[in-house]
Formats: sequence, C-alpha cells, structure tokens
Amino acid sequence: MLCALAGGVGAARFLAGLIRAVPPADVVAIVNTADDETFHGLHVSPDLDSVTYTLAGASNTAQGWGLEGETFAALSALRRYEPDTWFQLGDKDLATHIYRTRRLREGAPLSVVTAEIAAAWDLGLTLLPMTDDAVRTRISVEDGRELAMQEWFVRERSEPAVRSVSFAGAASATPAPGVLSALRAADTIVICPSNPVISIGPILAVPGIRDALEARRSRVVAISPIVGGAPVKGPADRLMGPLGIEVSCVGVAASYAPFCSTLVIDAVDAARAAEVEALGVRAVVADTMMLSPDIAAALARRALAAVA
Repeated sequence: MLCALAGGVGAARFLAGLIRAVPPADVVAIVNTADDETFHGLHVSPDLDSVTYTLAGASNTAQGWGLEGETFAALSALRRYEPDTWFQLGDKDLATHIYRTRRLREGAPLSVVTAEIAAAWDLGLTLLPMTDDAVRTRISVEDGRELAMQEWFVRERSEPAVRSVSFAGAASATPAPGVLSALRAADTIVICPSNPVISIGPILAVPGIRDALEARRSRVVAISPIVGGAPVKGPADRLMGPLGIEVSCVGVAASYAPFCSTLVIDAVDAARAAEVEALGVRAVVADTMMLSPDIAAALARRALAAVA
C-alpha cells in the first residue's frame, strides 16, 4: 500500500501518474484542506476537487483548475445581487459544492463526503482529507492584514508581501479517520510536488501526522516542487523566501529532512545533489516536469524505486 501527501495542481498531476504506475486500489491520498472556504454559502474544497477532477480525467488542463468545458452563467447572474464574486465557481463545479455542503449540514464528516464524491467519480483510490476539523491557512502580509489563503492567492494574485503563515485550528484538530493508520501501514509514503508552505505545511500541522512521518522516515520520499530555483507552478517562492526557506531543491530538502529520507530533484538541479545529501537526504535525479501522463508515471516509478 502506498500513501501520498498532496495539495494543489502539481500533486494532482503526480497522482494521475502514480495510478498509472500502480493499481489505484493500492493508493491512499491524504489531501490538504486548509485552503477550504465558504463561498456564497457553499463549502469549497479546492485541493480535494483538483485531485478528484484530474484523476477522473475531467479537469480543465488549460486553466489548471475546475472542469473541462465549464461555463459561468450562474456566477454571472449572481453578480446582480452580490458583486463580490472574485472566486470563480463554474456551473458544473457548483454541483460538487452543493452536494458537499448539504451532506456536511446533514452531519456527515468531510471524510465521509469525500469518499462519496470519489466513488461518484469512480476514482479507484482512497481519498482522505487531512482532517474532518476546520483548519484554515492564514497569511499575514506586510501591510498588517491577515488574509485567508484564497484571498491572498486568488483575489490579490499572491502580490502582497508575506510576513508569516499560520494554520488556524490546527493545534486542536485530529487526523481524519484512516490517515494515521495509512501512514503507519504504507510500504512507501510519497510527498507529492506541492507547495511546502501552504499545501504540505497544513497537513504536517495536524497533530500526529508529522510524528507518523518521522517514525517512518526511511520510507518517505518527496518530489521537489522547485526546479531551477523557481516553483513549477504557483506562489511557493513568495512564501518560502520570506519564511527563511531557500527557494531551491536544497531549501525543500532542509525543510523536509526531519521526516523524509529521499528527495527526487529535476535534472536541471543535478549539480545541487551533493548539497541535498549534505543535509542527510538522498538525492535522486529525474525528469520532474510532468509534461505528459507518461512522464508523470515514470516519475512515480522513479520515486517508488528510490525507497524500494
């Protein structure tokens, strides 16, 4: 059995490769939910939905989020009553949020609702939120404001300079059912190529998860989301630098070293492998850009072989 920690588009693409490399039934994906927010009365889980839509082959690959062939008629109509519609929710995507919100209001925990949605899309793998509790990423910026992650990332386009990042509710949260048992039983634990601060960071902040990884360190392999000193996608550089993390594969290695024994780095960064290994993390060089499903599957096989 394989366990993966995931958040964001890069993780979704890697997981799509992973289930080409191994049977989907052997995979448990633990997904960041600290990006979740309520928009227009609906509970939206961006990372869970990105993974779901990507693995179902239904995602909009051009824009990197949402569903292929999406329209926005409902949101356009809503602007008549509520002009503040900066977070884009497509007409087809609304169905997922409506269903999730109704089930949560009926008292079903997020982990149960996530399993129902995964089954409806016939994903094959086990999809788990990191917790059933409300954990929310909060970003303090230089002008003194504290922004929700989606406010900073989407509404303000990641432009305000970051001062600090916190995870509200994490200290009192508990891992979702099945999370710790999956981490303890997995033959290999993969940290997907995700933003170390706001995708992987919240998962690690849930009490018990980081401890479980540290106990299995020799079986943990990560894929660096930083290639050639820049993120492949997203604002990782605007978060890592201000928080004192070098924006490089070496910075990722330093951040992950206490709980990760192996880091897969891109061929572009091969010259920095010795610096990674000086931190006590084995460096494995591969093509990490995932420009096609075949490359993503090859990357998954390389990562698994690294700790076999």
